[in-house]
Amino acid sequence: MSDRKIVLVACGTAVATSTVVANSIEEEMSARGINVETRQCKVTEVPSLVDGVDLVVSTTPLPSNLPKPAIVTLAFLTGIGRDQEIEKIAGILTGKAAGAN
Repeated sequence: MSDRKIVLVACGTAVATSTVVANSIEEEMSARGINVETRQCKVTEVPSLVDGVDLVVSTTPLPSNLPKPAIVTLAFLTGIGRDQEIEKIAGILTGKAAGAN
């Protein structure tokens, strides 16, 4: 595997929802040969933790001025659009995507 990529996963409380999303990201990226580490946090902590990460994935709205690519999605919880979000994440982490919202 290549260099490790760090994904910050945020939700309201940094407990259940972010755990589901983080585990899914780790599994899916591993299956694609992408070495990823996830870190979980509350959405209110994102601005202070964004330095040093490659991507932010959140289940709740984020500040619009983050200096890193960010994806806000419920796809990991609902299943709707999950495959597209996984591909978007993989593209961002491998440099094969223009970015995210």
